[in-house]
Amino acid sequence: MDVDNFSQQIEELRSRVRGIWQRTATQPNSQQELIIAAFDELQMAMEELLAASEELEVTRLEAEKERQRYQELFDFAPHGYLVTNTVGKILEANYAAETMLSVRQKYLVGKPLILFIAQQDRQIFSCLINNSQEIEDCVIEIKPRLDTPFPASIRASPVYDSQEKLVGWRWLVRNISEAKQAQEQVAKRTVELAKANQQLLSEITEHKRAKSQLLHLAFHDVLTGLPNRALFMNRLEDAVNYSKRHSEYLFAVLFLDLDRFKTINDSLGHTFGDQLLLTVAQRLQECLRSIDIAARLGGDEFIVLLVGIRDVLEVVAVVERIQKNLALPVVLDGHEVSTTASIGIALSITGCEQPEDYLRDADIAMYRAKAQGRACYEIFNSDMHIQAMAHLELINELRRAVELQEFRVYYQPIVSLSRGRITGFEALVRWLHPKHGIVLPGYFMPTAQETGLIIPIEQWILYEACGQIQQWREQFSSSCGYLAESPLTISINLCTTRFSEENLVAHINKVLQDTGLTAPSLTLEITEGVIMENDDKAIIRLKQLRNLGIQLAIDDFGTGYSSLGRLHHFPINQLKIDRSFVSGSIFDDGNLDIVQTIITLAHKLGVDVTAEGVETKEQLALLRKLNCEYGQGYFFSHPLDSSQATALIMANPQW
Repeated sequence: MDVDNFSQQIEELRSRVRGIWQRTATQPNSQQELIIAAFDELQMAMEELLAASEELEVTRLEAEKERQRYQELFDFAPHGYLVTNTVGKILEANYAAETMLSVRQKYLVGKPLILFIAQQDRQIFSCLINNSQEIEDCVIEIKPRLDTPFPASIRASPVYDSQEKLVGWRWLVRNISEAKQAQEQVAKRTVELAKANQQLLSEITEHKRAKSQLLHLAFHDVLTGLPNRALFMNRLEDAVNYSKRHSEYLFAVLFLDLDRFKTINDSLGHTFGDQLLLTVAQRLQECLRSIDIAARLGGDEFIVLLVGIRDVLEVVAVVERIQKNLALPVVLDGHEVSTTASIGIALSITGCEQPEDYLRDADIAMYRAKAQGRACYEIFNSDMHIQAMAHLELINELRRAVELQEFRVYYQPIVSLSRGRITGFEALVRWLHPKHGIVLPGYFMPTAQETGLIIPIEQWILYEACGQIQQWREQFSSSCGYLAESPLTISINLCTTRFSEENLVAHINKVLQDTGLTAPSLTLEITEGVIMENDDKAIIRLKQLRNLGIQLAIDDFGTGYSSLGRLHHFPINQLKIDRSFVSGSIFDDGNLDIVQTIITLAHKLGVDVTAEGVETKEQLALLRKLNCEYGQGYFFSHPLDSSQATALIMANPQW
């Protein structure tokens, strides 16, 4: 029961007592009755008062308990709570406010709250308390006594009395230093995350770009930007599969190999070679439709896929357009060069099952075209495949022959025409094939040169022949008197590949040292083509060989394209007239004039002449008349193995 209810019960009791006295006055009774009635009424009233008092006590205790709980909540709240009057003087403060303001509670009471507001925010505080409205989360700076100012969020609510008159303010003050620091940290972290996100986006973009670039590099040639073999084979596989489902669909594969590219690359340098390849790639694309594809295999090899063609005539038209476009001159840093291509064609009508088969067939046809000369093309047929398989078998057999040393050196005597005696031998290679017996070099040497196997073969020939001639020199120097005065010499052919080797001079010098043969006893025979292909480098290499003391001869002279104007620059000792001008009838087809001219030219240059292909007495007599120094041919002897050559030396023939 609250106080208002208790007062109301007291007032009702008074009313009831007055009513008793009034009834007594109007109805007179005895005094005793009056007292008894009054006592009963009073007793009832007292009982009601006691009950109301007890109820009031319970209510008071509950109110005290509630007040105590509120006080504890007020005192021990985590944030600062203050109560001020209307002008801001502190009436109450909790422990958090005491800690926050660095002033004990009892000293806070009576202090103006504005004393603890930073100077720059006091005007804001004054406006707040004059506004008489609830304040929500206003941020100001609190300045504790003898402590560091800190930012605080304040919330204020006005206090009114029963007449709705403003009597004060309740203040909630929260220290937001950590929150603000956290907010600043969050803001800072947000900026960092934004930067990190931007960097991540950049990295993702870069990763995508790198991935795209890697994907492009995986399927395109680095130099020309054309598709590479992998992409080409994907497109070719699509064409093959489509043609299997649509019999009327035709396509063609072109295999291109540039003519003379190595010469251009070696003479002008790799930079110019790369520029030429770029030009070729561009011109190649200009000759194709958008649905066709041109790719670079590597080096100077290109491949083309023509799809949806009508017939072979359309393919030939494209090939001729490519040839015409490639043949146009190219100016590279002031140097005008031109190139052509040997082109092999494989048509889909051959019905190959795998994409690789078409590429193989086009490659085979290209080699057939290259064998015909420059700027030629060939269409693949089944006979080419048979020949290619035979060629592949030959290559494998040659590799085995090199490993098993199946080669033999045969020796053909070189005869001094003035004395009619043997002065030396030319070393000629034969292949002792396990199935076919003796195989002549014309059958396997072009393939050996093509595959590079010519290098180990010629290295072996050089060592074997030099060792053999040195053995004969030691064996017959005393028994054959003329050999003591003019020891035997050995002539060995040198191919283009071997001539261009960097370690050629060093290797020859080592062979001479190992075998004991003197350098002047060795003659290296080099064709006109080898010299012309290497141009100025040839002169340098020839001089390096001559500095060793080695004799040098131009072999098969008259059949090549050497410049007579430059011939005197070559440090040679001998010219060898090709057998085509000597064998048969030397008097036919103007051969006599050619032979005579070559001998005269050689003598003008101060070099000797060896005539190859001497087969008859008449030829020998004529060559002697023309003052030719040496002869070589079947008239003197066929090429002999080492034992037969030894017997010939011992026989000491004279012609």
